[in-house]
Amino acid sequence: MNTIFANLPTTIFEVMSQAARDRQAINLGQGFPDDPGPEDVRAKAADATLNGYNQYPSMMGIPELRQAIADHYARFQGLKIDAPTEVMVTSGATEALAGAIFGMIEPGDEVVLFQPTYDAYVPLVLRAGGVPRYVALKPPHWTFTQEDLAGVFNEKTKLVLFNNPLNPSGIVYERSQLELLASFCEHFDVTAVCDEVWEHLVYDGRRHISMLELPNMRERTIKIGSAGKIFSLTGWKIGLVVAAPHLMKVIAKSHQFLTFTTPPNLQVAVAYGLGKEASYFDQMRANFQRSRDRFCKGLIERGFPVIASQGTYFVNVDIGQLGLEDDVAFCTKLVEHYGVAAIPVSAFYVQDHVRTVVRFCFAKKDETLDEGLRRLETAVADFKKERR
Repeated sequence: MNTIFANLPTTIFEVMSQAARDRQAINLGQGFPDDPGPEDVRAKAADATLNGYNQYPSMMGIPELRQAIADHYARFQGLKIDAPTEVMVTSGATEALAGAIFGMIEPGDEVVLFQPTYDAYVPLVLRAGGVPRYVALKPPHWTFTQEDLAGVFNEKTKLVLFNNPLNPSGIVYERSQLELLASFCEHFDVTAVCDEVWEHLVYDGRRHISMLELPNMRERTIKIGSAGKIFSLTGWKIGLVVAAPHLMKVIAKSHQFLTFTTPPNLQVAVAYGLGKEASYFDQMRANFQRSRDRFCKGLIERGFPVIASQGTYFVNVDIGQLGLEDDVAFCTKLVEHYGVAAIPVSAFYVQDHVRTVVRFCFAKKDETLDEGLRRLETAVADFKKERR
Protein backbone atom coordinates (compact mmCIF):
# COMPACT_ATOMS: atom_id res chain seq x y z
CA MET A 1 0.00 0.00 0.00
CA ASN A 2 1.07 3.57 -0.55
CA THR A 3 1.88 4.82 2.93
CA ILE A 4 0.81 8.40 2.17
CA PHE A 5 -2.79 7.33 1.69
CA ALA A 6 -2.82 4.20 3.84
CA ASN A 7 -1.82 6.22 6.91
CA LEU A 8 -4.29 9.03 6.37
CA PRO A 9 -7.08 9.21 8.96
CA THR A 10 -10.71 9.47 7.93
CA THR A 11 -11.34 13.10 7.10
CA ILE A 12 -12.88 15.24 9.81
CA PHE A 13 -15.69 16.09 7.38
CA GLU A 14 -16.73 12.46 7.10
CA VAL A 15 -16.29 11.93 10.85
CA MET A 16 -18.56 14.83 11.76
CA SER A 17 -21.06 14.12 8.98
CA GLN A 18 -21.35 10.50 10.10
CA ALA A 19 -21.80 11.67 13.69
CA ALA A 20 -24.55 14.00 12.47
CA ARG A 21 -26.27 11.12 10.65
CA ASP A 22 -25.97 8.79 13.66
CA ARG A 23 -27.50 11.37 16.00
CA GLN A 24 -29.92 13.01 13.56
CA ALA A 25 -28.03 16.25 14.17
CA ILE A 26 -28.20 19.48 12.18
CA ASN A 27 -25.15 19.28 9.91
CA LEU A 28 -23.51 22.71 9.87
CA GLY A 29 -20.12 21.11 9.36
CA GLN A 30 -19.63 19.93 5.78
CA GLY A 31 -19.84 22.72 3.21
CA PHE A 32 -22.84 22.11 1.01
CA PRO A 33 -26.15 23.96 0.68
CA ASP A 34 -29.46 22.23 1.35
CA ASP A 35 -30.96 23.93 -1.70
CA PRO A 36 -31.18 21.89 -4.94
CA GLY A 37 -29.52 24.60 -7.05
CA PRO A 38 -30.87 26.72 -9.93
CA GLU A 39 -33.69 24.90 -11.70
CA ASP A 40 -32.90 26.25 -15.17
CA VAL A 41 -29.30 25.00 -14.97
CA ARG A 42 -30.47 21.57 -13.78
CA ALA A 43 -33.05 21.48 -16.58
CA LYS A 44 -30.31 22.12 -19.13
CA ALA A 45 -28.38 19.12 -17.82
CA ALA A 46 -31.48 16.92 -17.97
CA ASP A 47 -32.25 18.00 -21.54
CA ALA A 48 -28.65 17.42 -22.60
CA THR A 49 -28.81 13.93 -21.11
CA LEU A 50 -31.99 13.02 -22.98
CA ASN A 51 -31.39 14.81 -26.25
CA GLY A 52 -27.68 15.57 -26.42
CA TYR A 53 -24.35 13.84 -26.87
CA ASN A 54 -23.45 11.33 -24.16
CA GLN A 55 -20.26 9.74 -25.49
CA TYR A 56 -16.69 10.85 -24.78
CA PRO A 57 -16.43 14.62 -25.09
CA SER A 58 -13.13 16.38 -25.75
CA MET A 59 -10.54 15.76 -23.07
CA MET A 60 -10.13 19.53 -22.68
CA GLY A 61 -13.87 20.12 -22.30
CA ILE A 62 -16.60 20.81 -24.84
CA PRO A 63 -15.83 23.91 -26.91
CA GLU A 64 -18.96 25.78 -25.83
CA LEU A 65 -18.03 25.45 -22.14
CA ARG A 66 -14.42 26.45 -22.70
CA GLN A 67 -15.56 29.55 -24.54
CA ALA A 68 -18.16 30.24 -21.84
CA ILE A 69 -15.41 30.10 -19.18
CA ALA A 70 -13.28 32.59 -21.11
CA ASP A 71 -16.27 34.90 -21.65
CA HIS A 72 -17.36 34.63 -18.02
CA TYR A 73 -13.99 35.66 -16.64
CA ALA A 74 -13.77 38.46 -19.18
CA ARG A 75 -17.09 39.81 -17.90
CA PHE A 76 -16.51 39.42 -14.18
CA GLN A 77 -12.73 39.71 -13.76
CA GLY A 78 -11.58 41.58 -16.84
CA LEU A 79 -9.35 38.72 -17.98
CA LYS A 80 -8.44 38.17 -21.63
CA ILE A 81 -8.36 34.41 -22.10
CA ASP A 82 -7.91 32.35 -25.26
CA ALA A 83 -10.36 29.46 -24.89
CA PRO A 84 -8.65 26.98 -27.29
CA THR A 85 -5.22 27.23 -25.62
CA GLU A 86 -5.79 28.50 -22.07
CA VAL A 87 -8.94 26.77 -20.76
CA MET A 88 -9.61 23.22 -19.59
CA VAL A 89 -12.52 21.45 -17.88
CA THR A 90 -11.86 18.86 -15.17
CA SER A 91 -13.93 16.54 -13.01
CA GLY A 92 -13.97 18.91 -10.09
CA ALA A 93 -11.52 21.43 -8.69
CA THR A 94 -9.73 18.76 -6.65
CA GLU A 95 -8.90 16.88 -9.85
CA ALA A 96 -7.64 20.15 -11.30
CA LEU A 97 -5.42 20.62 -8.25
CA ALA A 98 -4.08 17.08 -8.60
CA GLY A 99 -3.35 17.61 -12.29
CA ALA A 100 -1.54 20.88 -11.60
CA ILE A 101 0.53 19.46 -8.75
CA PHE A 102 1.44 16.22 -10.55
CA GLY A 103 2.26 18.11 -13.71
CA MET A 104 4.32 20.93 -12.23
CA ILE A 105 6.62 19.41 -9.61
CA GLU A 106 9.18 16.62 -9.32
CA PRO A 107 10.43 14.77 -6.23
CA GLY A 108 12.32 17.13 -3.93
CA ASP A 109 10.67 20.32 -5.17
CA GLU A 110 9.35 22.50 -2.37
CA VAL A 111 5.75 23.71 -2.27
CA VAL A 112 4.50 26.58 -0.13
CA LEU A 113 1.17 25.98 1.63
CA PHE A 114 -0.90 28.30 3.82
CA GLN A 115 -2.48 26.85 6.95
CA PRO A 116 -5.37 26.40 7.48
CA THR A 117 -5.24 24.43 4.25
CA TYR A 118 -7.77 22.43 2.24
CA ASP A 119 -7.25 18.81 3.25
CA ALA A 120 -6.41 17.53 -0.26
CA TYR A 121 -3.36 19.75 -0.72
CA VAL A 122 -0.82 18.00 1.47
CA PRO A 123 -1.48 14.38 0.37
CA LEU A 124 -1.32 15.44 -3.28
CA VAL A 125 1.96 17.30 -2.78
CA LEU A 126 3.48 14.36 -0.91
CA ARG A 127 2.29 11.87 -3.53
CA ALA A 128 4.02 13.95 -6.20
CA GLY A 129 7.23 13.82 -4.16
CA GLY A 130 7.02 17.46 -3.13
CA VAL A 131 8.27 18.89 0.15
CA PRO A 132 5.62 21.05 1.90
CA ARG A 133 6.68 24.32 3.51
CA TYR A 134 4.02 25.89 5.73
CA VAL A 135 2.90 29.42 6.53
CA ALA A 136 0.68 29.33 9.62
CA LEU A 137 -2.13 31.91 9.52
CA LYS A 138 -3.73 33.03 12.75
CA PRO A 139 -7.19 34.40 13.60
CA PRO A 140 -8.86 36.79 13.44
CA HIS A 141 -7.21 38.39 10.39
CA TRP A 142 -5.53 35.32 8.80
CA THR A 143 -2.94 37.50 7.03
CA PHE A 144 0.70 36.84 6.17
CA THR A 145 3.75 39.09 6.21
CA GLN A 146 6.91 39.48 4.18
CA GLU A 147 8.77 37.75 7.01
CA ASP A 148 6.38 34.78 6.82
CA LEU A 149 7.04 34.35 3.10
CA ALA A 150 10.79 34.90 3.44
CA GLY A 151 10.85 31.99 5.87
CA VAL A 152 9.52 29.47 3.32
CA PHE A 153 10.45 30.66 -0.19
CA ASN A 154 13.90 29.73 -1.52
CA GLU A 155 15.65 28.43 -4.63
CA LYS A 156 14.04 25.00 -4.17
CA THR A 157 10.51 26.41 -4.20
CA LYS A 158 8.64 25.47 -7.39
CA LEU A 159 4.98 25.93 -6.48
CA VAL A 160 2.72 27.80 -4.10
CA LEU A 161 -0.86 26.74 -3.44
CA PHE A 162 -3.03 29.72 -2.59
CA ASN A 163 -6.74 29.56 -1.72
CA ASN A 164 -8.57 32.87 -2.05
CA PRO A 165 -11.20 33.36 -0.64
CA LEU A 166 -9.81 31.07 2.02
CA ASN A 167 -11.71 28.07 3.35
CA PRO A 168 -12.13 27.68 6.32
CA SER A 169 -11.34 31.22 7.50
CA GLY A 170 -13.75 33.12 5.24
CA ILE A 171 -11.08 35.77 4.52
CA VAL A 172 -10.98 37.53 1.14
CA TYR A 173 -7.45 38.73 0.44
CA GLU A 174 -6.87 42.29 -0.71
CA ARG A 175 -4.61 43.31 -3.57
CA SER A 176 -1.73 44.25 -1.25
CA GLN A 177 -1.49 40.67 0.06
CA LEU A 178 -1.67 39.26 -3.46
CA GLU A 179 1.05 41.63 -4.63
CA LEU A 180 3.29 40.58 -1.76
CA LEU A 181 2.87 36.91 -2.68
CA ALA A 182 3.35 37.70 -6.38
CA SER A 183 6.65 39.44 -5.65
CA PHE A 184 8.03 36.25 -4.09
CA CYS A 185 6.73 34.14 -6.99
CA GLU A 186 8.48 36.40 -9.45
CA HIS A 187 11.73 36.62 -7.49
CA PHE A 188 12.05 32.84 -7.06
CA ASP A 189 10.45 31.87 -10.40
CA VAL A 190 7.56 30.06 -8.71
CA THR A 191 4.27 28.98 -10.27
CA ALA A 192 1.12 29.89 -8.29
CA VAL A 193 -1.70 27.35 -8.25
CA CYS A 194 -4.62 29.55 -7.24
CA ASP A 195 -7.63 27.76 -5.81
CA GLU A 196 -10.30 30.40 -6.47
CA VAL A 197 -13.38 28.21 -6.18
CA TRP A 198 -15.13 30.70 -3.87
CA GLU A 199 -14.56 33.62 -6.26
CA HIS A 200 -18.27 34.50 -6.60
CA LEU A 201 -18.99 34.09 -2.89
CA VAL A 202 -17.63 37.38 -1.55
CA TYR A 203 -19.74 39.73 0.54
CA ASP A 204 -20.23 43.32 1.69
CA GLY A 205 -19.38 44.77 -1.71
CA ARG A 206 -16.00 43.09 -1.99
CA ARG A 207 -14.54 42.11 -5.36
CA HIS A 208 -12.54 38.96 -5.94
CA ILE A 209 -9.11 39.62 -7.41
CA SER A 210 -7.49 36.81 -9.38
CA MET A 211 -3.72 36.40 -9.33
CA LEU A 212 -3.97 36.37 -13.13
CA GLU A 213 -4.74 40.10 -12.96
CA LEU A 214 -1.44 41.03 -11.32
CA PRO A 215 1.58 42.27 -13.29
CA ASN A 216 4.00 39.49 -14.30
CA MET A 217 1.70 36.73 -12.97
CA ARG A 218 -0.17 35.93 -16.17
CA GLU A 219 2.50 33.45 -17.29
CA ARG A 220 3.02 31.82 -13.90
CA THR A 221 -0.52 31.39 -12.54
CA ILE A 222 -2.85 28.38 -12.76
CA LYS A 223 -6.36 29.54 -11.88
CA ILE A 224 -8.86 26.93 -10.67
CA GLY A 225 -12.59 27.53 -10.32
CA SER A 226 -15.59 25.36 -9.53
CA ALA A 227 -19.01 25.29 -11.18
CA GLY A 228 -20.21 23.34 -8.15
CA LYS A 229 -19.46 26.33 -5.92
CA ILE A 230 -20.69 28.94 -8.41
CA PHE A 231 -24.11 27.27 -8.81
CA SER A 232 -24.42 25.53 -5.42
CA LEU A 233 -24.31 22.15 -7.19
CA THR A 234 -21.44 20.65 -5.23
CA GLY A 235 -22.09 17.10 -6.45
CA TRP A 236 -21.56 17.99 -10.09
CA LYS A 237 -17.77 18.22 -9.76
CA ILE A 238 -16.97 20.49 -12.71
CA GLY A 239 -13.60 22.22 -12.39
CA LEU A 240 -12.65 25.28 -14.46
CA VAL A 241 -8.94 25.74 -15.23
CA VAL A 242 -7.22 28.75 -16.81
CA ALA A 243 -3.47 28.94 -17.48
CA ALA A 244 -1.01 30.19 -20.07
CA PRO A 245 -0.47 27.74 -22.96
CA HIS A 246 2.94 26.49 -21.80
CA LEU A 247 1.46 25.57 -18.41
CA MET A 248 -1.80 24.22 -19.80
CA LYS A 249 0.00 21.74 -22.07
CA VAL A 250 1.54 20.04 -19.05
CA ILE A 251 -1.58 20.15 -16.86
CA ALA A 252 -3.63 18.67 -19.71
CA LYS A 253 -1.28 15.70 -20.01
CA SER A 254 -1.62 15.08 -16.29
CA HIS A 255 -5.42 15.41 -16.52
CA GLN A 256 -5.43 12.89 -19.38
CA PHE A 257 -4.41 10.12 -17.03
CA LEU A 258 -6.54 11.14 -14.05
CA THR A 259 -10.15 11.38 -15.22
CA PHE A 260 -9.54 12.10 -18.93
CA THR A 261 -12.91 13.78 -19.40
CA THR A 262 -16.06 15.04 -17.69
CA PRO A 263 -19.80 14.31 -18.25
CA PRO A 264 -20.90 16.26 -21.34
CA ASN A 265 -24.46 16.90 -20.15
CA LEU A 266 -23.17 18.73 -17.08
CA GLN A 267 -20.75 20.70 -19.23
CA VAL A 268 -23.61 21.90 -21.44
CA ALA A 269 -25.52 23.05 -18.36
CA VAL A 270 -22.53 24.85 -16.85
CA ALA A 271 -21.88 26.64 -20.16
CA TYR A 272 -25.45 27.89 -20.04
CA GLY A 273 -25.14 28.91 -16.38
CA LEU A 274 -21.92 30.87 -16.85
CA GLY A 275 -23.71 33.00 -19.42
CA LYS A 276 -26.46 34.08 -17.02
CA GLU A 277 -26.98 37.78 -16.39
CA ALA A 278 -24.95 39.51 -13.70
CA SER A 279 -28.14 39.93 -11.68
CA TYR A 280 -28.20 36.18 -11.02
CA PHE A 281 -24.77 36.24 -9.40
CA ASP A 282 -25.59 39.44 -7.49
CA GLN A 283 -28.73 37.84 -6.07
CA MET A 284 -26.89 34.64 -5.19
CA ARG A 285 -24.35 36.63 -3.17
CA ALA A 286 -27.11 38.64 -1.52
CA ASN A 287 -28.91 35.46 -0.48
CA PHE A 288 -25.80 33.92 1.08
CA GLN A 289 -24.90 37.20 2.77
CA ARG A 290 -28.39 37.34 4.28
CA SER A 291 -27.98 33.78 5.58
CA ARG A 292 -24.57 34.68 6.99
CA ASP A 293 -25.95 37.73 8.78
CA ARG A 294 -28.98 35.83 10.10
CA PHE A 295 -26.85 33.01 11.46
CA CYS A 296 -24.11 35.23 12.90
CA LYS A 297 -26.69 37.36 14.70
CA GLY A 298 -28.08 34.21 16.29
CA LEU A 299 -24.65 32.98 17.32
CA ILE A 300 -23.72 36.33 18.88
CA GLU A 301 -27.02 36.46 20.78
CA ARG A 302 -26.16 33.05 22.24
CA GLY A 303 -22.71 34.16 23.37
CA PHE A 304 -20.54 32.69 20.60
CA PRO A 305 -17.52 34.92 19.80
CA VAL A 306 -17.92 35.22 16.02
CA ILE A 307 -14.98 35.94 13.72
CA ALA A 308 -16.14 38.05 10.77
CA SER A 309 -16.68 36.15 7.50
CA GLN A 310 -15.93 37.99 4.25
CA GLY A 311 -16.63 35.12 1.84
CA THR A 312 -17.27 31.37 1.29
CA TYR A 313 -20.06 29.36 2.97
CA PHE A 314 -18.42 29.55 6.38
CA VAL A 315 -18.19 31.52 9.59
CA ASN A 316 -15.91 30.74 12.54
CA VAL A 317 -16.19 31.21 16.28
CA ASP A 318 -13.23 31.69 18.62
CA ILE A 319 -13.81 29.38 21.56
CA GLY A 320 -10.55 30.64 23.08
CA GLN A 321 -12.51 33.71 24.15
CA LEU A 322 -14.68 31.32 26.17
CA GLY A 323 -11.61 29.96 27.93
CA LEU A 324 -11.66 26.72 25.89
CA GLU A 325 -8.59 25.25 24.19
CA ASP A 326 -9.74 22.08 22.38
CA ASP A 327 -11.81 22.57 19.26
CA VAL A 328 -12.14 18.82 18.65
CA ALA A 329 -13.62 18.20 22.10
CA PHE A 330 -15.89 21.22 21.65
CA CYS A 331 -17.23 19.95 18.30
CA THR A 332 -17.65 16.43 19.66
CA LYS A 333 -19.77 17.74 22.50
CA LEU A 334 -21.81 19.94 20.18
CA VAL A 335 -22.87 17.02 18.02
CA GLU A 336 -23.32 14.53 20.88
CA HIS A 337 -25.13 16.74 23.39
CA TYR A 338 -26.70 19.51 21.32
CA GLY A 339 -27.32 17.82 17.98
CA VAL A 340 -25.31 20.27 15.86
CA ALA A 341 -22.27 19.29 13.78
CA ALA A 342 -19.41 21.76 13.24
CA ILE A 343 -15.78 21.40 12.12
CA PRO A 344 -12.69 21.96 14.31
CA VAL A 345 -10.35 24.23 12.35
CA SER A 346 -7.28 22.47 13.79
CA ALA A 347 -8.08 19.73 11.23
CA PHE A 348 -6.89 22.16 8.52
CA TYR A 349 -3.38 22.38 10.05
CA VAL A 350 -0.41 20.02 9.80
CA GLN A 351 1.79 21.89 12.29
CA ASP A 352 1.54 24.98 14.52
CA HIS A 353 -2.12 24.15 15.02
CA VAL A 354 -4.76 26.69 15.97
CA ARG A 355 -7.00 24.78 18.37
CA THR A 356 -9.49 27.43 19.44
CA VAL A 357 -11.52 28.01 16.26
CA VAL A 358 -14.65 26.17 15.10
CA ARG A 359 -16.23 26.44 11.64
CA PHE A 360 -19.95 26.50 10.87
CA CYS A 361 -21.57 26.38 7.41
CA PHE A 362 -24.33 28.96 6.92
CA ALA A 363 -25.26 27.91 3.36
CA LYS A 364 -28.52 26.43 4.57
CA LYS A 365 -32.23 27.21 4.51
CA ASP A 366 -33.57 29.51 7.19
CA GLU A 367 -35.36 26.68 8.96
CA THR A 368 -32.14 24.65 9.12
CA LEU A 369 -30.16 27.54 10.58
CA ASP A 370 -32.94 28.42 13.00
CA GLU A 371 -33.18 24.87 14.28
CA GLY A 372 -29.41 24.76 14.70
CA LEU A 373 -29.51 27.98 16.70
CA ARG A 374 -32.40 26.69 18.80
CA ARG A 375 -30.36 23.64 19.74
CA LEU A 376 -27.37 25.82 20.61
CA GLU A 377 -29.42 28.11 22.84
CA THR A 378 -27.71 27.12 26.11
CA ALA A 379 -24.44 25.69 24.78
CA VAL A 380 -22.14 28.60 25.68
CA ALA A 381 -23.69 29.02 29.13
CA ASP A 382 -23.31 25.30 29.76
CA PHE A 383 -19.63 25.31 28.75
CA LYS A 384 -18.99 28.27 31.03
CA LYS A 385 -20.67 26.50 33.96
CA GLU A 386 -18.48 23.45 33.45
CA ARG A 387 -15.34 25.59 33.69
CA ARG A 388 -16.28 27.04 37.06
